[in-house]
Formats: sequence, structure tokens, C-alpha cells
Amino acid sequence: MYQEQPVKADVKSTEQKLPSLPVSTIWMISFGFLGVQMAFSLQSSNMGRIFQTIGADPTKLGFFFILPPLAGLVVQPLVGYFSDRTWIPKLGRRIPYLLIGAIVAVIVMCLLPNSGSFGFGFGSMTALTFGAITILFMDLSSNLAMQPFKMMVGDMVNEEQKGYAYSIQSFLSNSGAVLACIFPFVLTVLGTSNSAPKGVVPQSVVISFYAGAIILIVCSLITIFKVKEYSPSEYAFYHGFTDKTAQRESNIIKLLVHAPKVFWTVTVVQLFCWMGFQYLWTYGAGAVAKNVWQTIDPTSAAYQDAGNWFGILSAVYSFAAVLWSLVLSRLPNDKRKPAYAFSLLLGGIGFGSVFFIHNQWALIVSFILIGITWAAMMTFPFTILTNALSGENMGTYLGLFNGSICLPQIIASCASFALFPVFGSSMPSMILFSGVMLIIGAFSVPIIKETYAE
Repeated sequence: MYQEQPVKADVKSTEQKLPSLPVSTIWMISFGFLGVQMAFSLQSSNMGRIFQTIGADPTKLGFFFILPPLAGLVVQPLVGYFSDRTWIPKLGRRIPYLLIGAIVAVIVMCLLPNSGSFGFGFGSMTALTFGAITILFMDLSSNLAMQPFKMMVGDMVNEEQKGYAYSIQSFLSNSGAVLACIFPFVLTVLGTSNSAPKGVVPQSVVISFYAGAIILIVCSLITIFKVKEYSPSEYAFYHGFTDKTAQRESNIIKLLVHAPKVFWTVTVVQLFCWMGFQYLWTYGAGAVAKNVWQTIDPTSAAYQDAGNWFGILSAVYSFAAVLWSLVLSRLPNDKRKPAYAFSLLLGGIGFGSVFFIHNQWALIVSFILIGITWAAMMTFPFTILTNALSGENMGTYLGLFNGSICLPQIIASCASFALFPVFGSSMPSMILFSGVMLIIGAFSVPIIKETYAE
């Protein structure tokens, strides 16, 4: 853990360079990400299943999947903007937002899987509205808790260690995702019920959310107690500007206008990647149920078995991402873009193959390839962007960059109202379309021209 040293904000040149951090500190900065990603993965791998279980019309699933990225689009820039201007003694700049987000996320994680348990009735507007509101607040709080981890890497880690730091964040993130995705399956094997009355979410899913809530708060507290953020004077010193400059007000629109070019070129690649994954989360469980279990009835036991298997496949891609992120952490800077493009290409092949495969075990290969893409998406965009930014307004820019994640998901969900009928209301076809998006993303990587902040 970094110990504060007396510094002078007007020292220039090489003395202002961010110091190298102990490996243990880099791990602690991101450790809470494991818990936050558990929340997101429980949400993404079970959301389609939950809403279809409580009676959502499959042709209108896109509506429910618009809410989470819409929440992120609003919350993350605000977290960045206000945390750039926050300093609370003994807590810091980013950690207060992490603390609030984690507490609210835990509460909502206990409510979401119970959307069908309050006697609202299968397919009732009350049940669906309750589910929609809880998923909205879950994503608001999860975004509030997640963004500080990315910002602390930008704040505290120098260019030489930044690639490693984001790879560790990817490793922890995907480790949390593995745990989240296998919980319902493991609980079912241990005897927890994987079926329930019509319109009620099975206990295997409900208890998984409870366990994820506990792990989220524990992991977040570890980061809160173990990491000491740089004070305002240290932050200004290490990022090469005065306290007065650091506190200068900047309009968000003006910041976007003056964003480095790499901000926009990486955003183009992100568009195709996140559209693809949005359709996986929306239609993945249904695609597996249709292709392997030959059912589209969400109230059937076969569909719930397919939902469990989709959770296992989600764990497979998360575990593959864990291993691939360790490979990516060892790459030199000049190999980043080729590795990025190659990873996206493999993911496109993985997505496309889901359409043609009808054997549950063969799908493991498809999801390994998808995991390779996921690791690259979690590592390269933020590394490339933060290397191009100075410390001033770091949080605001990272919050704005989250739009490159949220907007594609919103576009994908809105487009699904037209695409889903065009593809014959076929969920496997939507996953095939995702593969096309990832391949286009791979061929878009060369437009990125990396730059480094002076």
C-alpha cells in the first residue's frame, strides 16, 4: 500500500512521473472488482431466464435489456465528473462512490431474483414492472461501484504497469464471473431446487444472487480498507499539474469535443463488440434451449436445465478469459493491436458456431473462443485510452468512455425489435448475427492510432 510522502505541486519533468507500485497494491486496487463482476455476471447470465420465467414476451426482451446500459450511460459519466472533484479525508476520491454503490447493489441483488415470488402472477404487468425497476437499480448501483476501480488504475498506475493492472482487473473480473455463472448449476447438483411454480424463479438462482451479494460487499471492503488513494497534492504532482488546474471546472461537452482521437477510434471498435455481447446475454439461454434441448417454453424443466447449462457456458468463457488475460498481460505494447484484432476474430467465430451446434458439450469450444474476445475487451480499450490521457479529468473521461459500452447495448436492444422478427424470431440466429458484429470489430482495430499523454 502506498504511503503518502510530502511533495511539492510545482516540481517539474521526470519527478512528476507516477511511481511504480508494489504488485500487491495493484491487486488490492482491483480486488473488489471480483465482487462487482459477480453481480454483473449473475445479472447477464440469468436476466433473460428470469424475465422469461416471470412471463416476459420473448419478442420484447430487448426492452428489459435497454435499462442496464441506459443506467450506465447516465451514472458513469456523473461518477467520473463528481469524483474528480471529490476528496473525503480517510476515504479518498473514488472510494466513497464505491462504498455507496456496493451497499445499494447488495440490497437490490436480494430483490431481483424474487421478482416472481410476491404473488404478482405469471406475466402480470406488476411482476414485470417490479423486475424492470430492480434491474434498473441493480445496474445503477453496480455501475456506481464498478467505475471507481477503473478510475483508481488511471489515477495511481503508471504507463509501464497499466497494461498489467488492467489485465489483473480482467483476471479478477472473470474469476468473479466464473463463480457467478456456476452457482446455479452447483447448487442444483447439491440438491437445491431448479424448478418452481409457474412464474417463480427457482431457488438455485435466488440463492446464487444472495451468495453474490455477500461476496460483493466483502470484496469491496477489502479494497476500501487496503487502498489509500493519492491526496489532492500528490495527485496533482504525479500527473503534472497544480492543484488549481486539477480543480478547474470543465464542461462535459467541451471535454468530448477535445477528447483525444483514440477515444473515438476505440469507440468504433467497441460498437461492434458490445452489440454482439448484448445479444448473447439477451438470447443466449434461449438459443441453447432451442438448439440443444429443443424447447422454447420458459416454464418447462428442460428450459431451466438449458438455463443452468448456459450459466456453465458463461463460466467457460469467463474462465477462458481469465487464462487469456494472463497471456495478454505479458504482451509488449507494440503487440497490443494485433492481439486485440486476433482475439475479436476468434470470438466472432465462436459466436457464429453457436448457430450450427446442437450438442451441449461441443458448445464449450464456442464459448472458449468467446472468452478470448471478452478478455481482450476488458484489457485493451482502457489501457489504450488511459495511456492517451493526462491525470486532469481522468475520471470524467473514463465515465464518458463508458458510453462506448452502453450505447452499443442500447442500439442493439432497440434494433432487436426489428431484427428478431426479421430472423424468424430465432434466438440462435441472433447469436449468429453477433458473430458477424465481432468479425467487423476485428477488422476495425487498425483504425486505432495509439498515443501517449505528455
